[in-house]
Amino acid sequence: MASPVPWWKRLPVVHQLRQSVGLQRGMLIAGLVITGAFLLTALLAPVLAPYGPAQLRDADGLFGAQVPPGGDHLLGTTVGGYDVLSRVIWGTRTALMVIVVAVLLSIFVGVLLGLLSGYLGGWLDRVLVVIADAVYAFPSLLLAIVAAIVISGGRSSMWGGILAAAISITVVFIPQYFRVTRAETVRIKAEAFVESAKVIGTPTTRIMFRHVFRNATRTLPLIFTLNSSEALLTLAGLGFLGFGIDPTAAAEWGYDLNKAISDVTSGIWWTGLFPGLAIVLVVMGITLIGESLNDLADPRLRTRRRADAAPSPTAETVVVPGGSLGPAGQEGLA
Repeated sequence: MASPVPWWKRLPVVHQLRQSVGLQRGMLIAGLVITGAFLLTALLAPVLAPYGPAQLRDADGLFGAQVPPGGDHLLGTTVGGYDVLSRVIWGTRTALMVIVVAVLLSIFVGVLLGLLSGYLGGWLDRVLVVIADAVYAFPSLLLAIVAAIVISGGRSSMWGGILAAAISITVVFIPQYFRVTRAETVRIKAEAFVESAKVIGTPTTRIMFRHVFRNATRTLPLIFTLNSSEALLTLAGLGFLGFGIDPTAAAEWGYDLNKAISDVTSGIWWTGLFPGLAIVLVVMGITLIGESLNDLADPRLRTRRRADAAPSPTAETVVVPGGSLGPAGQEGLA
Protein backbone atom coordinates (compact mmCIF):
# COMPACT_ATOMS: atom_id res chain seq x y z
CA MET A 1 0.00 0.00 0.00
CA ALA A 2 1.45 3.37 -1.05
CA SER A 3 2.24 5.81 1.74
CA PRO A 4 0.32 9.12 1.73
CA VAL A 5 2.03 12.12 0.14
CA PRO A 6 3.15 14.70 2.75
CA TRP A 7 1.03 17.85 2.86
CA TRP A 8 3.91 20.16 1.95
CA LYS A 9 4.47 18.27 -1.31
CA ARG A 10 0.89 19.07 -2.34
CA LEU A 11 1.36 22.84 -2.03
CA PRO A 12 0.87 24.64 -5.38
CA VAL A 13 4.44 25.81 -5.99
CA VAL A 14 6.07 22.68 -4.53
CA HIS A 15 3.78 20.42 -6.59
CA GLN A 16 4.66 22.23 -9.83
CA LEU A 17 8.34 22.20 -8.94
CA ARG A 18 8.28 18.41 -8.46
CA GLN A 19 6.53 18.01 -11.82
CA SER A 20 9.03 20.12 -13.75
CA VAL A 21 12.12 18.71 -15.44
CA GLY A 22 15.18 20.00 -17.27
CA LEU A 23 15.13 23.56 -18.59
CA GLN A 24 11.57 23.98 -17.37
CA ARG A 25 12.66 23.34 -13.78
CA GLY A 26 15.57 25.74 -14.17
CA MET A 27 13.24 28.49 -15.41
CA LEU A 28 10.84 27.89 -12.54
CA ILE A 29 13.59 27.91 -9.90
CA ALA A 30 15.13 31.09 -11.34
CA GLY A 31 11.73 32.80 -11.33
CA LEU A 32 11.03 31.72 -7.77
CA VAL A 33 14.43 32.97 -6.56
CA ILE A 34 14.05 36.38 -8.24
CA THR A 35 10.45 36.81 -7.11
CA GLY A 36 11.29 35.64 -3.59
CA ALA A 37 14.09 38.21 -3.37
CA PHE A 38 11.65 40.88 -4.57
CA LEU A 39 9.07 39.95 -1.92
CA LEU A 40 11.65 39.83 0.88
CA THR A 41 13.06 43.19 -0.14
CA ALA A 42 9.59 44.74 -0.16
CA LEU A 43 8.72 43.33 3.26
CA LEU A 44 12.08 44.27 4.82
CA ALA A 45 12.46 47.65 3.12
CA PRO A 46 12.60 49.65 6.40
CA VAL A 47 15.45 47.41 7.58
CA LEU A 48 17.41 47.15 4.32
CA ALA A 49 17.16 50.76 3.09
CA PRO A 50 19.87 53.04 4.55
CA TYR A 51 17.67 56.13 4.14
CA GLY A 52 14.01 57.03 3.65
CA PRO A 53 12.50 57.21 0.16
CA ALA A 54 12.34 61.03 0.23
CA GLN A 55 15.30 61.74 2.54
CA LEU A 56 17.69 64.41 1.27
CA ARG A 57 20.03 64.91 4.21
CA ASP A 58 21.57 63.18 7.19
CA ALA A 59 23.55 64.37 10.20
CA ASP A 60 26.38 65.56 7.93
CA GLY A 61 24.12 67.71 5.75
CA LEU A 62 22.62 67.36 2.28
CA PHE A 63 23.46 64.28 0.22
CA GLY A 64 24.19 66.24 -2.92
CA ALA A 65 22.92 65.66 -6.46
CA GLN A 66 24.38 63.06 -8.83
CA VAL A 67 27.01 61.82 -6.39
CA PRO A 68 28.87 58.81 -7.89
CA PRO A 69 28.49 55.37 -6.26
CA GLY A 70 30.65 54.76 -3.22
CA GLY A 71 31.08 55.83 0.37
CA ASP A 72 27.82 56.52 2.17
CA HIS A 73 25.84 56.08 -1.08
CA LEU A 74 26.66 52.68 -2.55
CA LEU A 75 24.66 53.33 -5.73
CA GLY A 76 25.09 57.10 -5.82
CA THR A 77 22.40 59.79 -5.67
CA THR A 78 19.85 61.06 -8.18
CA VAL A 79 19.54 64.46 -9.80
CA GLY A 80 17.08 65.38 -7.05
CA GLY A 81 19.53 64.39 -4.32
CA TYR A 82 17.87 61.10 -3.28
CA ASP A 83 19.88 58.00 -2.44
CA VAL A 84 19.56 55.57 -5.38
CA LEU A 85 19.84 52.40 -3.30
CA SER A 86 17.13 53.57 -0.90
CA ARG A 87 14.82 54.55 -3.77
CA VAL A 88 15.27 51.15 -5.43
CA ILE A 89 14.58 49.26 -2.20
CA TRP A 90 11.54 51.34 -1.22
CA GLY A 91 10.26 51.04 -4.81
CA THR A 92 9.81 47.30 -4.30
CA ARG A 93 7.20 47.99 -1.62
CA THR A 94 5.29 50.40 -3.89
CA ALA A 95 5.34 47.89 -6.75
CA LEU A 96 4.18 45.04 -4.52
CA MET A 97 1.23 47.01 -3.14
CA VAL A 98 0.05 48.04 -6.62
CA ILE A 99 0.34 44.46 -7.93
CA VAL A 100 -1.58 42.98 -4.99
CA VAL A 101 -4.39 45.57 -4.98
CA ALA A 102 -4.82 45.61 -8.77
CA VAL A 103 -4.81 41.86 -9.34
CA LEU A 104 -7.02 41.04 -6.34
CA LEU A 105 -9.61 43.61 -7.43
CA SER A 106 -9.48 42.23 -10.97
CA ILE A 107 -9.95 38.66 -9.77
CA PHE A 108 -12.85 39.55 -7.50
CA VAL A 109 -14.81 41.53 -10.09
CA GLY A 110 -13.87 39.47 -13.15
CA VAL A 111 -14.55 36.07 -11.60
CA LEU A 112 -17.87 37.18 -10.13
CA LEU A 113 -19.11 38.62 -13.43
CA GLY A 114 -17.84 35.62 -15.39
CA LEU A 115 -19.60 33.22 -13.04
CA LEU A 116 -22.91 35.06 -13.30
CA SER A 117 -22.65 35.49 -17.06
CA GLY A 118 -21.69 31.90 -17.82
CA TYR A 119 -24.19 30.24 -15.50
CA LEU A 120 -27.26 32.46 -15.93
CA GLY A 121 -26.78 33.25 -19.64
CA GLY A 122 -29.49 35.16 -21.48
CA TRP A 123 -29.43 38.93 -21.99
CA LEU A 124 -27.06 39.42 -19.05
CA ASP A 125 -24.48 37.23 -20.73
CA ARG A 126 -24.75 39.08 -24.04
CA VAL A 127 -24.43 42.52 -22.42
CA LEU A 128 -21.44 41.57 -20.30
CA VAL A 129 -19.63 39.95 -23.23
CA VAL A 130 -20.06 43.08 -25.36
CA ILE A 131 -18.81 45.34 -22.55
CA ALA A 132 -15.82 43.09 -21.85
CA ASP A 133 -14.85 43.05 -25.54
CA ALA A 134 -15.16 46.85 -25.75
CA VAL A 135 -12.96 47.43 -22.68
CA TYR A 136 -10.42 44.87 -23.86
CA ALA A 137 -10.00 46.77 -27.14
CA PHE A 138 -8.59 49.89 -25.42
CA PRO A 139 -4.81 50.21 -24.86
CA SER A 140 -4.02 49.45 -21.24
CA LEU A 141 -1.64 52.37 -20.70
CA LEU A 142 -4.13 54.84 -22.17
CA LEU A 143 -6.81 53.64 -19.77
CA ALA A 144 -4.33 53.88 -16.92
CA ILE A 145 -3.48 57.49 -17.77
CA VAL A 146 -7.15 58.48 -17.98
CA ALA A 147 -7.95 56.78 -14.69
CA ALA A 148 -4.97 58.42 -12.98
CA ILE A 149 -6.08 61.86 -14.13
CA VAL A 150 -9.69 61.28 -13.11
CA ILE A 151 -8.86 59.85 -9.69
CA SER A 152 -5.88 61.90 -8.59
CA GLY A 153 -5.36 64.68 -11.12
CA GLY A 154 -2.22 63.03 -12.47
CA ARG A 155 -0.13 63.32 -9.31
CA SER A 156 -1.08 62.15 -5.86
CA SER A 157 0.02 60.89 -2.48
CA MET A 158 1.25 57.37 -1.88
CA TRP A 159 -2.09 55.68 -1.27
CA GLY A 160 -3.88 57.88 -3.80
CA GLY A 161 -1.36 57.00 -6.48
CA ILE A 162 -1.44 53.31 -5.61
CA LEU A 163 -5.24 53.33 -5.75
CA ALA A 164 -5.27 55.22 -9.05
CA ALA A 165 -2.80 52.83 -10.65
CA ALA A 166 -4.53 49.78 -9.20
CA ILE A 167 -8.00 50.81 -10.39
CA SER A 168 -6.76 51.64 -13.88
CA ILE A 169 -5.00 48.28 -14.12
CA THR A 170 -8.08 46.54 -12.71
CA VAL A 171 -10.25 47.91 -15.51
CA VAL A 172 -7.87 46.41 -18.06
CA PHE A 173 -7.55 43.00 -16.39
CA ILE A 174 -11.22 42.37 -15.59
CA PRO A 175 -12.08 41.17 -19.15
CA GLN A 176 -9.34 38.53 -18.98
CA TYR A 177 -10.65 36.95 -15.78
CA PHE A 178 -14.21 37.38 -17.05
CA ARG A 179 -13.52 35.47 -20.27
CA VAL A 180 -11.68 32.59 -18.63
CA THR A 181 -14.25 32.15 -15.85
CA ARG A 182 -17.21 32.43 -18.20
CA ALA A 183 -15.82 29.83 -20.63
CA GLU A 184 -15.16 27.36 -17.81
CA THR A 185 -18.58 28.01 -16.25
CA VAL A 186 -20.39 27.35 -19.55
CA ARG A 187 -18.54 24.04 -19.86
CA ILE A 188 -18.99 22.94 -16.24
CA LYS A 189 -22.70 23.74 -15.94
CA ALA A 190 -23.42 21.03 -18.52
CA GLU A 191 -21.66 18.36 -16.44
CA ALA A 192 -23.61 15.55 -14.83
CA PHE A 193 -22.90 16.56 -11.23
CA VAL A 194 -24.40 20.02 -11.85
CA GLU A 195 -27.52 18.51 -13.41
CA SER A 196 -27.81 16.14 -10.44
CA ALA A 197 -27.61 19.05 -8.04
CA LYS A 198 -30.45 20.78 -9.91
CA VAL A 199 -32.59 17.65 -9.81
CA ILE A 200 -32.37 17.28 -6.03
CA GLY A 201 -33.35 20.93 -5.59
CA THR A 202 -30.02 22.52 -4.64
CA PRO A 203 -30.31 26.34 -4.67
CA THR A 204 -28.78 28.13 -7.65
CA THR A 205 -26.40 30.19 -5.52
CA ARG A 206 -25.08 27.05 -3.83
CA ILE A 207 -24.49 25.35 -7.18
CA MET A 208 -22.69 28.42 -8.52
CA PHE A 209 -20.41 29.16 -5.59
CA ARG A 210 -20.03 25.66 -4.17
CA HIS A 211 -19.70 23.42 -7.21
CA VAL A 212 -19.09 25.53 -10.32
CA PHE A 213 -16.81 28.16 -8.76
CA ARG A 214 -14.29 25.66 -7.37
CA ASN A 215 -13.87 23.98 -10.77
CA ALA A 216 -13.91 27.14 -12.90
CA THR A 217 -11.03 28.95 -11.19
CA ARG A 218 -8.22 26.41 -11.45
CA THR A 219 -6.31 28.41 -14.08
CA LEU A 220 -6.40 31.70 -12.14
CA PRO A 221 -2.94 31.29 -10.54
CA LEU A 222 -1.42 31.18 -14.02
CA ILE A 223 -3.21 34.36 -15.12
CA PHE A 224 -2.30 35.98 -11.80
CA THR A 225 1.43 35.61 -12.44
CA LEU A 226 1.25 36.88 -16.01
CA ASN A 227 -0.86 39.88 -15.03
CA SER A 228 1.42 40.77 -12.13
CA SER A 229 4.29 41.56 -14.47
CA GLU A 230 2.00 43.60 -16.71
CA ALA A 231 0.75 45.53 -13.69
CA LEU A 232 4.31 46.45 -12.75
CA LEU A 233 5.04 47.65 -16.28
CA THR A 234 1.86 49.77 -16.28
CA LEU A 235 2.85 51.35 -12.96
CA ALA A 236 6.32 52.13 -14.30
CA GLY A 237 4.79 53.61 -17.46
CA LEU A 238 2.56 55.90 -15.43
CA GLY A 239 5.49 57.11 -13.36
CA PHE A 240 7.71 57.59 -16.41
CA LEU A 241 5.06 59.74 -18.11
CA GLY A 242 4.54 61.84 -14.97
CA PHE A 243 1.15 60.46 -13.91
CA GLY A 244 2.36 58.34 -11.01
CA ILE A 245 2.99 58.87 -7.33
CA ASP A 246 4.54 62.04 -5.97
CA PRO A 247 8.27 61.41 -5.35
CA THR A 248 8.09 62.83 -1.84
CA ALA A 249 5.29 60.38 -0.91
CA ALA A 250 6.82 57.11 -2.10
CA ALA A 251 9.59 55.72 -4.29
CA GLU A 252 8.59 54.66 -7.78
CA TRP A 253 10.95 53.25 -10.41
CA GLY A 254 9.25 54.80 -13.43
CA TYR A 255 9.57 58.33 -12.03
CA ASP A 256 13.26 57.78 -11.28
CA LEU A 257 13.84 56.59 -14.85
CA ASN A 258 12.15 59.71 -16.20
CA LYS A 259 14.42 61.99 -14.16
CA ALA A 260 17.48 60.03 -15.28
CA ILE A 261 16.96 60.66 -19.02
CA SER A 262 18.98 63.88 -19.03
CA ASP A 263 21.79 62.20 -17.08
CA VAL A 264 22.56 59.67 -19.81
CA THR A 265 24.08 62.21 -22.19
CA SER A 266 26.28 63.51 -19.36
CA GLY A 267 27.78 60.11 -18.58
CA ILE A 268 25.85 59.76 -15.32
CA TRP A 269 24.77 56.12 -15.67
CA TRP A 270 23.87 55.11 -12.11
CA THR A 271 20.68 57.17 -11.78
CA GLY A 272 18.88 55.21 -14.51
CA LEU A 273 20.65 51.85 -14.51
CA PHE A 274 19.53 50.51 -11.16
CA PRO A 275 15.80 51.45 -11.30
CA GLY A 276 15.65 50.03 -14.83
CA LEU A 277 17.45 46.88 -13.77
CA ALA A 278 15.00 46.42 -10.89
CA ILE A 279 12.04 46.60 -13.30
CA VAL A 280 13.64 44.12 -15.71
CA LEU A 281 14.55 41.60 -13.01
CA VAL A 282 11.16 41.61 -11.28
CA VAL A 283 9.23 41.35 -14.55
CA MET A 284 11.54 38.56 -15.75
CA GLY A 285 11.17 36.62 -12.49
CA ILE A 286 7.39 36.78 -12.48
CA THR A 287 7.23 35.97 -16.20
CA LEU A 288 9.47 32.90 -15.77
CA ILE A 289 7.09 31.56 -13.12
CA GLY A 290 4.07 32.25 -15.32
CA GLU A 291 5.55 30.60 -18.41
CA SER A 292 6.66 27.56 -16.40
CA LEU A 293 3.20 27.16 -14.89
CA ASN A 294 1.71 27.50 -18.37
CA ASP A 295 3.86 24.64 -19.64
CA LEU A 296 3.05 22.48 -16.63
CA ALA A 297 -0.67 23.12 -17.08
CA ASP A 298 -0.47 21.54 -20.57
CA PRO A 299 -0.33 17.73 -20.16
CA ARG A 300 1.11 17.30 -23.65
CA LEU A 301 4.12 19.54 -22.96
CA ARG A 302 4.64 17.99 -19.52
CA THR A 303 4.56 14.42 -20.88
CA ARG A 304 6.85 15.23 -23.80
CA ARG A 305 9.45 16.92 -21.60
CA ARG A 306 9.42 14.06 -19.12
CA ALA A 307 9.95 11.60 -21.96
CA ASP A 308 12.85 13.66 -23.32
CA ALA A 309 14.47 13.94 -19.88
CA ALA A 310 14.09 10.25 -18.94
CA PRO A 311 17.09 8.06 -19.84
CA SER A 312 16.37 5.25 -22.25
CA PRO A 313 19.11 2.62 -21.95
CA THR A 314 19.39 0.27 -24.90
CA ALA A 315 21.37 -2.93 -25.09
CA GLU A 316 23.63 -3.60 -28.00
CA THR A 317 22.49 -6.43 -30.24
CA VAL A 318 24.28 -8.52 -32.76
CA VAL A 319 22.41 -9.73 -35.79
CA VAL A 320 23.07 -13.37 -36.58
CA PRO A 321 21.37 -15.77 -38.95
CA GLY A 322 18.08 -16.75 -37.48
CA GLY A 323 17.59 -13.75 -35.12
CA SER A 324 19.33 -11.28 -32.81
CA LEU A 325 21.24 -11.85 -29.60
CA GLY A 326 21.59 -9.50 -26.63
CA PRO A 327 24.69 -9.04 -24.47
CA ALA A 328 24.16 -12.40 -22.73
CA GLY A 329 23.95 -14.21 -26.00
CA GLN A 330 27.07 -12.49 -27.26
CA GLU A 331 29.01 -13.69 -24.22
CA GLY A 332 27.80 -17.21 -24.89
CA LEU A 333 29.03 -17.06 -28.47
CA ALA A 334 32.38 -15.77 -27.28
